Amino acid sequence: MDRFFLRNFIGSVFSRKKTLIFLALLVLVFLILGACFVTSPAVYDYHLSICDGFLTDICFSDTNVFVIFLQRAGGCALLLLLILIGSIHPIALLLPIAVLIYRAFTCGGCLYVFFDYYGFTGGMIVCVLYLPIHLCLDAVLVFAATTAFARAFSFRFCANDFLDLLRDALILLLLVVAVCLVEMILLLALFHPIGKIL
Repeated sequence: MDRFFLRNFIGSVFSRKKTLIFLALLVLVFLILGACFVTSPAVYDYHLSICDGFLTDICFSDTNVFVIFLQRAGGCALLLLLILIGSIHPIALLLPIAVLIYRAFTCGGCLYVFFDYYGFTGGMIVCVLYLPIHLCLDAVLVFAATTAFARAFSFRFCANDFLDLLRDALILLLLVVAVCLVEMILLLALFHPIGKIL
């Protein structure tokens, strides 16, 4: 993707400062709430299962890291699609809000569980892999939600609007792929033997 399009896209996102700040604060608030309300047994067990899955399916998995990369990028692409559906109508903006709240709440709960249940090992995994990658992906999703809010009230079902939406979707998808690629490199450097890429 041409750097001109990327620069224009990022400029348009940051020109919507109020929406961007609102969505970033929404993520921050629910991240904190997720960490605060994880103490009930059912909620704790739910977050523990997510953390177990992250450790067994990603960090210490026998699966090829390229397959993990494809799975992670595909999952994030699906979330991106759900958020961008919000671009077509104001009522559909409930989708990006729901996605961001869910991700932030589960991230907060998982942070608590990583430190509480796994101790020092969990803290190291959070610091070097889980939290940096999660926050980068959340930033991309917040960018996507910002564009959805900007477009939803003026979207017309015409070729130009669909082309603009497709262009933004491709830029966001490239950002997701870039973050997942960094995650794959970190997995190779820290958790997986180099041969696992083949």
